[in-house]
Amino acid sequence: MSDPKSDTKSDTSGHERWRHRYAASTVREADFTSLSGMALDPVYGPVDESTYPGFDRIGWPGEYPYTRGLYPTGYRGRTWTIRQFAGFGNAAQTNERYRMILRSGGGGLSVAFDMPTLMGRDSDDSHSLGEVGHCGVAIDSAVDMERLFAGIPLNSVTTSMTISGPAVPVFCMYLVAAERQGVDIAGLNGTLQTDIFKEYIAQKEWLFTPEPHLRLIGDLMEYCASRIPAYKPLSVSGYHIREAGSTAAQELAYTLADGFGYVELGQSRGLDVDTFAPGLSFFFDAHIDFFEEIAKFRAARRIWARWLRDVYGAKTEKAQWLRFPTQTAGVSLTAQQPYNNVVRTTVEALAAVLGGTNSLHTNALDETLALPTERAAEIAMRTQQVLMEETGVVNVADPLGGSWYVEALTDRIEAEAEAIFARIKTMGGGDDATHSIGPMTSGILRGIEDGWFMSEIAESAFQYQTALEKGDKRVVGVNCHQSSVTDDLEILRVSHEVEVDQVAALRQRREDRDSAALDAALHHLVDVSRTEDNMIEAMLTAVRAEATLGEICDALRAEWGEYHEPARF
Repeated sequence: MSDPKSDTKSDTSGHERWRHRYAASTVREADFTSLSGMALDPVYGPVDESTYPGFDRIGWPGEYPYTRGLYPTGYRGRTWTIRQFAGFGNAAQTNERYRMILRSGGGGLSVAFDMPTLMGRDSDDSHSLGEVGHCGVAIDSAVDMERLFAGIPLNSVTTSMTISGPAVPVFCMYLVAAERQGVDIAGLNGTLQTDIFKEYIAQKEWLFTPEPHLRLIGDLMEYCASRIPAYKPLSVSGYHIREAGSTAAQELAYTLADGFGYVELGQSRGLDVDTFAPGLSFFFDAHIDFFEEIAKFRAARRIWARWLRDVYGAKTEKAQWLRFPTQTAGVSLTAQQPYNNVVRTTVEALAAVLGGTNSLHTNALDETLALPTERAAEIAMRTQQVLMEETGVVNVADPLGGSWYVEALTDRIEAEAEAIFARIKTMGGGDDATHSIGPMTSGILRGIEDGWFMSEIAESAFQYQTALEKGDKRVVGVNCHQSSVTDDLEILRVSHEVEVDQVAALRQRREDRDSAALDAALHHLVDVSRTEDNMIEAMLTAVRAEATLGEICDALRAEWGEYHEPARF
């Protein structure tokens, strides 16, 4: 194909439409030739589309149904964001790691929280004993959030926060930290996970029954749509569903079904789908089956675009776009021969890139044993940088588009996902469902209540484990090629002193704050929860009064009750 900037062809083919979009787009100043100096076209495809039956399902980059990507330039216009998931110990320790990531070329931050924070509990809660700072950073109040981002202007870096159950109060602490930096919150950009459906389906970190969580999520969607337009208040997470043992098709289907549920939630609030849908993003797992993962990502974009347009009435391109960050598969890492994990992560990262990910986190080689050391974290980041700078994968948009194998896999995964959507809707009563939000939401809630999602994932996990134990599926260093010269790794260990210091600092904060202002703010928050008013401003008031995460969540637990998963055998 000729250079689109000089091509004067005037037909109305898909390639012609792509050519005009490409010419109107911004392309980075870079060398887009092969290692040998060969000139490369920005995209490849058939000269005559009529010779390729069904080509409209594949199309061109930047064109509906976006199978080949959202942008006509691919990565020539903008590369994916290199994002590293990090958090351990206290806020000051994690801040040091963030500074190292940014110095090393990271383009965004992704916050890992410790288990007490993920469960909406303070560090001095009896349930938190022994867990403070171990699987992520401890955040008890806005003071911790200030220290987490000290010296990192929040209006100059995108920040992803992986938390769902207590996501809204944690987000309020993030906003207060930005205010105390002197940053206008209207200019903040990043992503909050907030995906409560996947907690009931897979990860099990919830606070209340689904309805109160959906109330808070709806409030957050309204608030961000009106006050922080660039911020994405929901990142619908397939990652944790896949890590729990699902297949690729289940990960895709359950995740997109959850996304459809949040679209129905937004529409039930009177929000315009063309306004709020661009604020939804997705978070997928990049697993080890190279071509299956690439097909999964391509199918995801196509399904989302079709459903948003045809089912939910989205008219704009951006509302039909499925944007997604990706993380390589933690569950694929092995404690045996851990240096092999560098190879696994590289293959998985390449699959994410060839699938068109918008941002990427690469796991460190030692994460199956502990939180990553600085050395391991640097190798994980350099893995992405080698892919970006040395391999040529950024030169051509969707280089595997048109591959018989990849396109057949894409079609098959799409068909399996559509069958699962139909099953979920049937569980909820189909299109005639009486749930106040919508038919997909009704089916999701019924599937959670009946334990259907959990049992389906458990069955898939059991089948894989059985195949592994029989040797039908092979993992190097685990059930084959087991001899090794690998030395023991030096791993990161979080001292118990972190918990002691965090608890002491928290107790001092409690003594120093204005108790009357705090009590008034918490009482006001509960009062607002009993109305239909948006709760975000009341929660911000509580955070500014130095309410802790546990105090906010406990006040709402007392009002709404806690959720206990029904036993399933």
